[in-house]
Amino acid sequence: MPGTRHVENGPAVVGRFAPTPSGPLHFGSLLAALASWLDVRARNGRWLLRMEDIDPPRCPPGASETILEQLEAFGLYHDGAVSYQHDHDRDYQGALKTLVASGMAYPCSCSRKAWQHFGVYPGWCRQGPLHPERDHAWRLRTDLGGSDICWQDRRLGHQCWSLPELGDVVLKRRDGLWAYQLAVVVDDARQGVTDIVRGADLLDNTPWQIRLQQALGYPTPTYLHLPLVIADNGQKLSKQNRAPALPLQSHAVRPLLHEALTLLGQSPSSTLRHASVDKQLQAAVESWRPHFLLPHDVQQTTLK
Repeated sequence: MPGTRHVENGPAVVGRFAPTPSGPLHFGSLLAALASWLDVRARNGRWLLRMEDIDPPRCPPGASETILEQLEAFGLYHDGAVSYQHDHDRDYQGALKTLVASGMAYPCSCSRKAWQHFGVYPGWCRQGPLHPERDHAWRLRTDLGGSDICWQDRRLGHQCWSLPELGDVVLKRRDGLWAYQLAVVVDDARQGVTDIVRGADLLDNTPWQIRLQQALGYPTPTYLHLPLVIADNGQKLSKQNRAPALPLQSHAVRPLLHEALTLLGQSPSSTLRHASVDKQLQAAVESWRPHFLLPHDVQQTTLK
């Protein structure tokens, strides 16, 4: 299969890149994919690719194929077959059943409009749906099992978050679609992911995910949350902000890969700026230093 590379003997380190195929990858996506790929390859690990396509209205036809082409253009080959979340409904349903049986999940019939002035959902349906005649979502109880979730982030250091301040997150939506928080935890456990490298915009999701891992008896991976790429207007580079898609042409890919390595704090030689993708990546793997990641967000200097 194009874009895959087989690694023998199943090494202990397993990383992943899990984009939502709502459109092509942009430079911020590249930093996340590249850092995860380097972190795994430097330790002779396996790097998995998962398409987080549990929200069909957000995933136009052809988007997954475009992402595969972009990753291949930047030399970021994955191991094994691509995993698609839409194939794993049974796994998510089994996890929700376990949470319900243990009292950690409950049906919620409240509308967002009813509680929007509280900041986070106040748990009104914990003892039973307030409006049993309505369709309901399923939420995680954050008032059970201890209020604080603490872990050691590999870039940001010790983290300790209060779950009640985050609120009872949705696990399955009222329209029947699975929510990100449950799906990502089940998928990471199913695939044996040991090391998660992703953007700092997902930092506040981590407490919910660790609580779910604890409730489901899953191991907790290590986490490294990367600095975000900030556009000229001060906003995070994102699809919603119309960030330009990553190029596929070699002459554009090479300097962009060099810039990504630079913004990841890896200080690649200026002589490599127009070197082949394989040559740049080989040098980057050999010199990968995750502790050199910048402590602050970064700004892209090209593709203005």
